[in-house]
Amino acid sequence: MNNFNFYSPTHYYFGKGKEEETGAAVKLAGGSKVLIHYGGGSVIRSGLMDRVKKSLDAAGISYCELGGVEPNPKASLVRKGIELARKENVDLILAVGGGSTIDSSKGIAMGVPYDGDFWDFYGMRDIEEALPIGVVLTIAAAGTEACDDSIITDDVTLLKRCATSDLIKPKFAIMNPELLSTLPEAQIRYAMTDIVSHCMERYFTRTPDVDLTDRILEGIMLATMKAGKKLLEDPNDYGALCNFMWASTAAHGNNFMAVGREQDWGAHRVADGVDSLYDVPHAVSLSVIIPHWMERALKVDVNRFAQFAVRIFGVPMDFHDPELTAREGIAAYKAWLKSIDMPTTMTAIGGKAEDIPKLAEMMFDRRPIGGKFLKLTEETIDEVIAIYELSLASD
Repeated sequence: MNNFNFYSPTHYYFGKGKEEETGAAVKLAGGSKVLIHYGGGSVIRSGLMDRVKKSLDAAGISYCELGGVEPNPKASLVRKGIELARKENVDLILAVGGGSTIDSSKGIAMGVPYDGDFWDFYGMRDIEEALPIGVVLTIAAAGTEACDDSIITDDVTLLKRCATSDLIKPKFAIMNPELLSTLPEAQIRYAMTDIVSHCMERYFTRTPDVDLTDRILEGIMLATMKAGKKLLEDPNDYGALCNFMWASTAAHGNNFMAVGREQDWGAHRVADGVDSLYDVPHAVSLSVIIPHWMERALKVDVNRFAQFAVRIFGVPMDFHDPELTAREGIAAYKAWLKSIDMPTTMTAIGGKAEDIPKLAEMMFDRRPIGGKFLKLTEETIDEVIAIYELSLASD
């Protein structure tokens, strides 16, 4: 296990009706006027926005609003939010939504006190100051409600970049599992894929002696698969909703699953360009890339892949041929994705061989690019190309 520093400032408000404590949470975080940032009309139609505003009113917190966040949030809306927040003298950004809304809110929070363009922070400049951020979570998937990064897409170039800093970890996260019960079935499938993928980026590591976090990651993956299956059958199963929402935070939110171990994130970087070029949800990109990343990464540590196969999918261990066990595990993972109606090839989402050079270019624009388990650098671009080519093959 490696040395580590761990910092988790987020205050979690978890359970039924917790959105009614939003005003108190804002006040505790030092806010007096907030920008409520959200996506589409679902938070309004569901009555959630009214409950949030009522709580803010009761606490004497004033507010302004900015909606319109889309999946793969765009830089143009962040700039609009920065302008509005400055004009209204906002001192806290309140994200009401899921990962995209929270990412966009973080961009606004770091851009308000900065004299230049907020895009400078996305891969090119350290963050020195940011407004505090609060979250009312409506989708469990990304873990963004407590993590230290924000991913934004440039509208013109379609480049997707990440900013990272403890300064953009939310001060609080309001988490009512019941809010997940109204999500479309597709969102549950996407969330299952996201949560398991976040675990896998940590699970496949070169760091030895990380048995504790191995076991916790395995537990999160198994609990997610179980709870997600229940929710696809009964979206009102409150026990499953609780496990599902907390699994998302545990997998990625406060980064506890990364302590003492080297993470990979190469598969995510390979998938990022797929999001942007084909305009699909991030979970869809992950589902078409990760199985093929696994096929290339297998050679790095066959025994770790065999362990994954045995502990997650119950594949019998072949001690004479661990690679056989490992490959059966990859096949089982792909079968699980198909069982929840997720695509496993780029072809299924309109991917073309002629797009591969552009995808690789988009990946290497971003820093850091990831790839600590399977080395993915400009010197090993053949690996990246191979993953894209494998993902085009039909099942």
